[in-house]
Amino acid sequence: MAGFYIHIPFCKKLCSYCDFYFSVSLANKDEMLTALVKEIAERKDYLGGETIRTLYFGGGTPTVYSPNELKQLVDAVKECYPCQIEELTVEANPDDLTPEYLNELRAIGVNRLSIGIQSFVERDLVLMNRRHDARMALDVVPMAQAAGFDNISIDLIYGIPGQSEEEWVANLDMALSLNVQHISSYHLSIEPKTVFGNQMKRGLFHPIDDEASERLYHHLEERLTRGGFEHYEVSNFAKPGFYSKHNTSYWTYAKYIGVGPSAHSFDGVSRQWNVANNTKYLKAVASSLPYCEKEQMSIEEQYNELILTSLRTVWGLNKKVLADRFGEKLNGYFYKAIEPYTKCGKLIDDGTTIRIPTEHFLVSDGIMSDLFYVEA
Repeated sequence: MAGFYIHIPFCKKLCSYCDFYFSVSLANKDEMLTALVKEIAERKDYLGGETIRTLYFGGGTPTVYSPNELKQLVDAVKECYPCQIEELTVEANPDDLTPEYLNELRAIGVNRLSIGIQSFVERDLVLMNRRHDARMALDVVPMAQAAGFDNISIDLIYGIPGQSEEEWVANLDMALSLNVQHISSYHLSIEPKTVFGNQMKRGLFHPIDDEASERLYHHLEERLTRGGFEHYEVSNFAKPGFYSKHNTSYWTYAKYIGVGPSAHSFDGVSRQWNVANNTKYLKAVASSLPYCEKEQMSIEEQYNELILTSLRTVWGLNKKVLADRFGEKLNGYFYKAIEPYTKCGKLIDDGTTIRIPTEHFLVSDGIMSDLFYVEA
């Protein structure tokens, strides 16, 4: 079963850390809705008839559209693809959510919310140029629960300059007190083309040091696991039974389709991605011209992809999958590359799987990059 992702490429405000593709101009919002419906229909054969299990609205900010407008997209997917949708997620900003809006989301079949809270500290929200304030961050989850949502994820960012360990622990305790089912927590990363990235180039912004990052990460894992959450992926924690089904499909190498500007798709052997430009995307879709690029993956690229996806998770890499799908050369390369990490405990071989212990997830990017196949 496959996943379906719809990228809504609009935001009302530019957050200082964000490098996702979107536009702050909503001028083409209606035209974009028409184009998304058209792309959904045009690509109905992409997955070869595979059933859609999860539907995910991301962005950008999907809640710039009304629930009725989002319903048009849900209906288009159901009309064009075989569907057994178990999980229908909408990403949302706290300031877009009202009791009426939440009730309407429930009415169109949304059963999971992913709310971008990021912090409960006013100073952090101002620094990151978020649209909501600390009061909204506190109020939005009870409001969603009152509307009947019982599968709620919130995002939190740590590693923010000026953030003390005490404030971070207080953030985590506040999140736990809200009785949400899922928490995604990301270390603030400074990407080159973001506001923070430009400020750092001019010496106006300074990221925190590695030791401070490690202390904050330790608090994150200790607090949430003690609070009943399972650390199942590098940045994701869930109560038992509440893993993100949609995102888990990415990490387990399942097929998925993505529509909208910048959206990516994977059919098992190739990847394709749409143009990251609203104007170009709209013109191409309206004129039935190409709006995507495609890459057929070599066996080495498929191996690297398996490393990147599987080792992000608590389940790790299945050794039988590695043996069955890849030849002697890549298997030999892999087992030689992991030796330094199995010796120091940053990789665990339990006989069936190879995995990174959760206490080392913070440095997982470095471990995985060392295992990638690179031509000599």
